[in-house]
Amino acid sequence: MDAHIRDLRYFVAIAEELSFIRAAERLFVSQPALSKQIRQLENGLRVRLFDRDRRTVRLTPPGEVLLTAARELIRSWDEAQRLVSDTAAAEAAVLTIGLSTSVGRGLLQRARTRFAERHPNWRLEIRQINWEDATAGLATADVDVALVWLPIPQQEQFTIRVLATEPRWVALRDDHPLADRAEVEFGELLDEPFLALPEQAGPLRDYWLAATERGDHPVRIGATVHNAEETFAAVEGGSGIVLLAAGNAAIYRRTGITALPVKGLTPCELALAWSPDDHRAVLRDLAQALSDS
Repeated sequence: MDAHIRDLRYFVAIAEELSFIRAAERLFVSQPALSKQIRQLENGLRVRLFDRDRRTVRLTPPGEVLLTAARELIRSWDEAQRLVSDTAAAEAAVLTIGLSTSVGRGLLQRARTRFAERHPNWRLEIRQINWEDATAGLATADVDVALVWLPIPQQEQFTIRVLATEPRWVALRDDHPLADRAEVEFGELLDEPFLALPEQAGPLRDYWLAATERGDHPVRIGATVHNAEETFAAVEGGSGIVLLAAGNAAIYRRTGITALPVKGLTPCELALAWSPDDHRAVLRDLAQALSDS
């Protein structure tokens, strides 16, 4: 049997975490999918790699042997792909970043400076993508890398680096009855009309409607918005309110719009995402520049 590198990555993650749950979270895959891949790997090798019950996971002796070999194979394969990718990209020197909205915080400006110190001959090109594509052009290969809010459709297919974790706020008209509050409870917003991302945005649309926190309370959709400018106009026009990241609150503080913290919601995550098949070192350097910003 010829094992895929992906299967070896899954195996190593479980061996290091000694937990299918933690490994699935680390890999951004579902636990059933991870368990299925490991079963296939064990069947193909005709050995049991883990002894597991409801409480513990342990490597078997064959698993211990495979772990050493798998780590070396993954390291060699990653290095080979980086060398090939870096050689192919040396003449291009352009990295295209997909965005669906401004990320605020001065993040990109600081990242540009740090990235330029490492790669003075490279140029970062920003491409704005409407919210129909929650992956900001990554799923269609229109960009090399994307700054996205999680979760995104088919998230397990991408390499994800979380850059920021922030509370969710709400933007509303400054004549709204709640506008003069220091903060609001999410329960106070349940009956408000919400601005929604297009249905194609999938899980990201549900996330910004706080579908999980609503329980059985239905959402009222005031309007569907496709980009930031439409959102500003819809809030100003009284079509509805919209949830946003705390770090983006300053962007929405325009004349006629107020942004407030919301209690009772889980924090949101801003991430850098790219194809797991793209092993160029320049991507790791961009991720580091953004993480340091």
